[in-house]
Amino acid sequence: MDELIKLVVEKTGISEEMATVAVNTVIEFLKERLPEPLAGRLDDVIEGADLTGIGDLVSGLGGLLGGK
Repeated sequence: MDELIKLVVEKTGISEEMATVAVNTVIEFLKERLPEPLAGRLDDVIEGADLTGIGDLVSGLGGLLGGK
């Protein structure tokens, strides 16, 4: 998550503290709205953990959102 916070600081010019609040707010927003299989893996995605099998979850999300 540190990498994401640094990116927000670089792109926006806001302080690291404000960027941390912004990133955490967006992450919590996504966790509340994504289907459980994805929401439960969001922290893994952000931290760059092994995401074996996440492709199937993402494909399923496309179907939920009207994709093919």
